[in-house]
Amino acid sequence: MPTYTYKCSKCGHTFDIMKLISKYDEVEKCSKCKIIATRQIGKGAGVIFKGDGFYQTDYKNKGL
Repeated sequence: MPTYTYKCSKCGHTFDIMKLISKYDEVEKCSKCKIIATRQIGKGAGVIFKGDGFYQTDYKNKGL
């Protein structure tokens, strides 16, 4: 689930919200002053591979 960054135009408070891509267009309000916040361009996130299976099945060095 992606994380979106928002910034309040009144108080300047920035906050992150995790929500479904299908809910991308929903309006978010500042948690401090309840004014509609604008979505910011985020840094994005790198791909994170967890667990043993990925390395062992997909990118194992065949020379070892």
